[in-house]
Amino acid sequence: MKSGTHWALTTTLPTLFIPNPTLSPAYNNNSFSFKSPFPKSKSSSLLCSSSQSPSAMATTPGLTLYPLHRCKTIHLVRHAQGIHNVEGEKDHKAYLSYDLFDAHLTPLGWQQVDNLRKHVHACGLSKKIELVIVSPLLRTMQTAVGVFGGEGYSDGINVPPLMVENAGKSERAAISSLNCPPFIAVELCREHLIKNNEDILWKPDAREKNEEVAARGMEFLNWLWTREEKEIAVVTHSGFLLHTLSGFGNDCHPTVKGEICTHFANCELRSVVLVDRGMIGSDPSMTNYPGKIPSGHDLPSDVANEKHPEKIASN
Repeated sequence: MKSGTHWALTTTLPTLFIPNPTLSPAYNNNSFSFKSPFPKSKSSSLLCSSSQSPSAMATTPGLTLYPLHRCKTIHLVRHAQGIHNVEGEKDHKAYLSYDLFDAHLTPLGWQQVDNLRKHVHACGLSKKIELVIVSPLLRTMQTAVGVFGGEGYSDGINVPPLMVENAGKSERAAISSLNCPPFIAVELCREHLIKNNEDILWKPDAREKNEEVAARGMEFLNWLWTREEKEIAVVTHSGFLLHTLSGFGNDCHPTVKGEICTHFANCELRSVVLVDRGMIGSDPSMTNYPGKIPSGHDLPSDVANEKHPEKIASN
């Protein structure tokens, strides 16, 4: 672990020491049931920091290369339209309403889910994702299960449903857990934390500040890196995405930074690559091959000429 380590899309946040985060248990209120309720995480603590100033990084755009085993592909998804979005369009204060905190999807939101599900199947993404991580709120879980869950559930299938019929006033059929990746509900990627007497993460005098959301987002990314899966979907919230991603892309062309940091629409999917540039730690490569097996002389010709100039002269 080094004090100067950082991710490829470098954050402008101060150095952040990350202990192992606390995870929520799998969500199960007789409406949802997620496989693999706790992650197979590694125990090492991580360090994530910026090694350059934003002004310095902004002057060095261009191509670059990274070893594949030091990368993860993350498919970021904002939840579909919820009833709180409808009310928030009328009055922004509605977003602070406790009654709407755990909002369910609207009928339009479910149409958005269906459209995104068609897309991830048409482009082949549904076959690549190894894990789905979801904020433990109703609207994100409905979106995650609707997009990445199995096919429709029937009584003859001997597997637990991911979502039972009409879960969260959805008026939808049950969704099976058959032939889909495991799901994990994780507290770190939920929306701004607000007043809730039953919420252990609630701060009694204020809603979570934007910079606190950004710090929590970095904690989440550091934890995400400890996962052994290489292709992961994350279904979360617009505020969490905006504040977490806002520190990245300062070493990129402004258009590229915009692709990372702009506001997510309801049910938008955006794929990014998370890169370890600082030896935070990664699994060994599964595709690299050492060569020279069996061993033998294989020096490049220019190096061989330098080592054996007498052979060149004799020719």
